[in-house]
Amino acid sequence: MEITHHRAEVNGTTLHYAAAGDEGEPILLVHGFPETWYAFHKLIPLLAARHRVFAVDLRGFGDSDPGESDSATAAEDLHQLIAHLGLGPVHLTGQDISGGTVFRLATEHPEDVRTFTAIEMGLAGFGLEALADVTHGGAWHIGVLAAPGIPEMLLAGRESAFLGSYAFPSMLADPGSVTGADIEEFARTYARPGGWLGAAGLYRSMLTEGDDLRTRPALTMPVLAVGAGGGPFTEVTMKQVAAGPITSVQLDGVGHYAALEAPDRLAAALLEFVSRAP
Repeated sequence: MEITHHRAEVNGTTLHYAAAGDEGEPILLVHGFPETWYAFHKLIPLLAARHRVFAVDLRGFGDSDPGESDSATAAEDLHQLIAHLGLGPVHLTGQDISGGTVFRLATEHPEDVRTFTAIEMGLAGFGLEALADVTHGGAWHIGVLAAPGIPEMLLAGRESAFLGSYAFPSMLADPGSVTGADIEEFARTYARPGGWLGAAGLYRSMLTEGDDLRTRPALTMPVLAVGAGGGPFTEVTMKQVAAGPITSVQLDGVGHYAALEAPDRLAAALLEFVSRAP
């Protein structure tokens, strides 16, 4: 299945997205960190046999235009991208630090979202902030990325080392699932001028938006929670923000990067879920 690449001018920026599939209901894939659309390069062909599939580089990530961002801006970018492509409603699928972005989109524009899938995802206000607390086992890189100017100071020129020696292997169950070539593709775009701005903006949002997200309405569309290396964390989070019962899938023996480590199992779970959507 061929993956094609496109650019769309929306919301004052230009977003890059990959696409595959000629028919079926649209699925929109939204990456986390330290990722780009390429996090889904194994998953896209498996979904595109039955769906039109789109994987976007969020503002400031990948081959989208560099620029300051936050989860609210990124959510509006996605809303305008869906309208620009005439896709809505989509089967919205987000993972990791894109949680605030996709949750905002689904609560502000529920007409855009037919189903909501969360993969290894938490939300500020519902426990995600604990991951930044290094005194209780949290990740040091969150504070580094959120501090203005610090990612460029410490990581510029070290993108491959940071991603290949720390960010990916520290959360993989199967080290062989991410190759050296994969690391270089991710590092390529983080190494460009302004390459850390997207990640910095989403992590700053994570540390400040908890009160706002707690005031948002519950998700009314069908919700799927996919847990892997994070165990039940995604399921526990989604149960707090969904209006009704949710569907949960646990990918045992898989690390945090489910789309790279277990694309077949993840695709099976997604296809089963969306096929049952009313």
